[in-house]
Amino acid sequence: MKTARRPISFAHFWQLFVLLAAIVAGGRAVAAEQTQVERGEYLARAGDCMGCHTAKGGAPFAGGLRIDTPFGYMLSSNITPDLETGIGRDSSADFYRALHDGVNRHGKDMYPAMPYDFYTKLTRADVDAIYAYLRTVKPVHNAVEVNHLRFPFDLRWTMGAWRELYFTEGTYRPDPTKTAAWNRGAYLVEGPGHCSDCHSPRNRLGGIEKDRQYSGADVDGWFALALAPDIANGLGAWSPEDIARYLKTGVTPGKDNALGPMADFIRDSTSHLTDADRLAMAGYLKSIPPDSRLRTGRVDPDATKRRGAQLYSDNCGSCHQALGRGMAGVFPPLTGNPEVLAADPSNLLQIIDRGIPARLGYGPMPGFQTQLTDQQVAEIANYVRSSWGNKAPPNATSARVATLRAGN
Repeated sequence: MKTARRPISFAHFWQLFVLLAAIVAGGRAVAAEQTQVERGEYLARAGDCMGCHTAKGGAPFAGGLRIDTPFGYMLSSNITPDLETGIGRDSSADFYRALHDGVNRHGKDMYPAMPYDFYTKLTRADVDAIYAYLRTVKPVHNAVEVNHLRFPFDLRWTMGAWRELYFTEGTYRPDPTKTAAWNRGAYLVEGPGHCSDCHSPRNRLGGIEKDRQYSGADVDGWFALALAPDIANGLGAWSPEDIARYLKTGVTPGKDNALGPMADFIRDSTSHLTDADRLAMAGYLKSIPPDSRLRTGRVDPDATKRRGAQLYSDNCGSCHQALGRGMAGVFPPLTGNPEVLAADPSNLLQIIDRGIPARLGYGPMPGFQTQLTDQQVAEIANYVRSSWGNKAPPNATSARVATLRAGN
């Protein structure tokens, strides 16, 4: 015996219609959540394209930013869609070849100042998205003479040898044993973010020392801090949330404030990423194996520590307090501070010599460039680096300070 069907009432019909409409609209919203151009803009932010391809006071992406290297300097290229001086004549295939293979539209090897050895890991879809976005940027006629390297490095053919030694082409392949979040973080850190480009030391030929990746390196007179999870010099004491917050705001209370090129990178790049992507990057960075050499080889404080203590008391103690504990929300602590503990003292010397303006809730710090000698600045730095449980090597020298001051 069949059960009679109940007729669908108007109310039920309307509810069903609304539900179906919501599903369709939701699907459309998801599909239209990010266009190719919007995705390209996001990825360009992740790769800090504007930061490197914009000169100080110049038009965005029009090039001209000076990039110093041990072999001379280069000026970043114009990547606006200008037909004569930019990439307006580059096809999407040309653009992909540049990022993936490090070869320009004219078939010449590119200089690794443009980190194609990292961008090679980007998928073709992501490179095409960046290309689509750059096509929407305002064209700027700005002819840039890129190459200002010394002989023989000014000859592009010399890059052939560099590529053989240090470049490996290949799109990032997810690790099936890892989570989706870990793989996303690895893709961003090793690809567009090119974190190892700045945070790894290089040899005399400009190649990254692969066995010392993420152990910190000199960048434009600053020291890019170690990112390996070493408890003293690296990220061992940082949680993924600490790192993600730092990438968003440039400050993690009680740990570090971004300075120099890193502050610029956060402003132009990682502060624009999603919370999920920043946390994915943090999770990947926390998984990098610690480098045991960061825990060994430190030398004892030098014989000038007593003078350093007096100089600290006279010039620094009123703000940073005894034992370097600082004042919460006013002056940062010096104990356990990554800028103090870095293997290289450049950041600390920059701070002592030139000061820091008021920012991120902290008061300004005056510079001592005119009050202290080269030797005195070095002695303060060495005292701070080797006191109150800080165990960084007291390797600041008056010669290092003199070089810093000569670069003003």
